[in-house]
Amino acid sequence: MKFKASQIAEILEGTIEGNPDAEVSELAKIEEGKEGSLTFLSNPKYTSYIYSTQASITIVNDSFEADQPVSTTLIKVKDAYKAFSTLLEYYNQVKLRKSGIEQPSYISDSAKYEEDIYLGAFTYLGENVKIGKNVKIYPYAYVGDNTVIGDNSTLFAGVKVYSETVIGENVTLHGGAIIGADGFGFSPNEKGEYSKVPQIGNVIIEDNVDVGAGTTIDRATLGSTIIRKGVKLDNHIQIAHNVEIGENTVIAAQTGVAGSTKIGKNCIIGGQVGIVGHITIGDRVKIQAQSGIGRNVKDDEVLQGSPAIGYSDYNKSFIHFKNLPKTVDLLHQLDKKVNKNG
Repeated sequence: MKFKASQIAEILEGTIEGNPDAEVSELAKIEEGKEGSLTFLSNPKYTSYIYSTQASITIVNDSFEADQPVSTTLIKVKDAYKAFSTLLEYYNQVKLRKSGIEQPSYISDSAKYEEDIYLGAFTYLGENVKIGKNVKIYPYAYVGDNTVIGDNSTLFAGVKVYSETVIGENVTLHGGAIIGADGFGFSPNEKGEYSKVPQIGNVIIEDNVDVGAGTTIDRATLGSTIIRKGVKLDNHIQIAHNVEIGENTVIAAQTGVAGSTKIGKNCIIGGQVGIVGHITIGDRVKIQAQSGIGRNVKDDEVLQGSPAIGYSDYNKSFIHFKNLPKTVDLLHQLDKKVNKNG
């Protein structure tokens, strides 16, 4: 896929200094630019590279003025960093612009879908599935019975969506994500054996949610596991049955949330955090990586540690912990002096 400088300048509403017919087909860092690549300069720290880069086109700020010759074609814009981000988004949209139904694939007779759908090879749509406009479902994806998927959502390769799941608009499920598998529900008997508790609820994912690769969201035992609008989940996260995650909360990789816990709005949760079940976490909470949360958390708390305590308390305690061997040695020395003098 090739783009000319004139096309890029039009998209970004920029001005060209150099060759308007210069073509690019790949993106690169400015220090690694080569012929046929597009790069950008926004940080003054990298200005020296503008004179040596071999990139065919470089996006720069309007304020940039070269004080020596440059070989790259310049596209001047108000904000080079934002412009490059805009271009990345545009490029991604073009790259992912797919439509049609590939074969082999299976579509149930009762499944319904709108125009502009993309259905990759070896995909499966179950009974009574409803698919909105401009939905893209990549190869080897499975969509179970009675599932609803809203407009402009994307399921990448290998995604598995179990029955009765409801997915909103502009949702992205990355490769290998599993939505709606049974929650971890077992009941012990007098022999110490475990019997499965049927999981008959579902999963609801609201609009503008992004779910990372390999992340699993379990269906509810009764009712729904709910991921509210704007939530962003990283790769390899476990969300258990009947969990609810509030709007615009972000969670980093390898975090686990146990059953029936409620997480508020606009929370930021680091990687490898463990959260027990049946607790409530307030709005705007920040939890540092590798923390363990075993209690209810109030709005605006910032936590670290396992079990987690206040962030500032943790840092103070950590200083004492680091100095513990010295403190113990000092106590031994004092004890010897006391015994000797006694």
